[in-house]
Amino acid sequence: MSDILFLSRRDVEALLEVDPLLDALERAFRAWSGGRASVPPRVGARSPDGLLGVMPGWVEGVGLACKLVSVFPGNAGGEHPSHQGLIALFDERTGTPLSVMDGERITGLRTAAAAAVASRLLARREARILAVLGAGVQGRAHLETMPRVHDLDEVRIASRDRAHARSLADEAPGILEAAARGPTPRVLVADDFESAVRGADVVCCCTDAHDPILEHSWLSDGAHVSSVGGSFGREVDAATIGAASVFVEWRGSATAAPPAGAGELQDLDPDGLAELGEVLEGARPGRRSGGELTVYKSTGHAVEDVAAARLVYDRALATGAGRTLEL
Repeated sequence: MSDILFLSRRDVEALLEVDPLLDALERAFRAWSGGRASVPPRVGARSPDGLLGVMPGWVEGVGLACKLVSVFPGNAGGEHPSHQGLIALFDERTGTPLSVMDGERITGLRTAAAAAVASRLLARREARILAVLGAGVQGRAHLETMPRVHDLDEVRIASRDRAHARSLADEAPGILEAAARGPTPRVLVADDFESAVRGADVVCCCTDAHDPILEHSWLSDGAHVSSVGGSFGREVDAATIGAASVFVEWRGSATAAPPAGAGELQDLDPDGLAELGEVLEGARPGRRSGGELTVYKSTGHAVEDVAAARLVYDRALATGAGRTLEL
C-alpha cells in the first residue's frame, strides 16, 4: 500500500501562485512543442446539462497526471461552479500515485495564466487597455494574471448580465492591486461587449457563449485577442479568425472535434497555426508588426494541468500542507 497526499480546494488555493505558474507553463509549452510531452486528445462525455472531460498528460521532468473536469454552464451563479474537478498526480518513473487534489482552482488559474503567457508573447509592448468579456470565474482569473504581463492603465469589464460585471468591478481594485506591476489601473464597467472592445489593446473573451460575442469590426489595429471560452460553440467570429495570425496550445485544436478542438478553428489549415511553444523556442514567429491582429485560441491542454499540479504538490511537501492517506 502506498501513501497519497490529499490536497483540498483550500490547500490548492493557498499553494498555487501566479508568477511561478507563468514560468512553469512556458516550460510546459516548450516541452510539448519540443516533443518532450505526451497528451492524447481530450475525451468528453456529454450529458443534457454539461460534459465530463478526461485530460491525461505527461511532461518530461515534471510528472504524469490526469484531470477529470466537469463543465456545467447552468451552474453559473448558483450553488455549484460551472467547472469542477480533481487531478491525480503520479510519479513519472514508477507510475506510483502521489497526490489527489482539487482541480477547480487549478483549472481556473492555469487557463488565465496560459492566456497571460500568450499575451506577453503576442500583444504589443505598449498595450495599456484591457477588455475582459465575461464576469465569471475566468473573468476574475484574468484580472489576476494579465496585470502581471502588461502595465495597464485601464481595465474594462463587460458581461451579458450587467450586474455580474458590476460585481466583478467592485472586487477588481483589490485583485488588480495585488497583481499589477505598477500603479493599479482604473476599472470601468462597459455597457456592452462592443463598447468594451473598441479601442482596447488586449481583448479577453471569457464566456460560455454558444455563438460569437466578438465582431472583427470592433477591434483596433494591432489588437491582441484571447479566447478561452467556447466549449459549447464559437466565441470569436469567423472574420476575426480569418484576419488574424492565430496561435494555439496545440495544433490539434484545428483537427480534433470539439470539445478537444476549437469550433472556431475547424475549417483552418493546422499548418497555418503556431503553437505557443514554437514561438517561445523561436521556431515560429510571434507578432510581426504593430498593426497585426493576433488571436490566441485556447482549448485547454493537459500539460498546463501537469505543470500546475506539480507546483502545488512540491510546495505542499515543502510546507507540510495537506493530509496523507493510505491508498
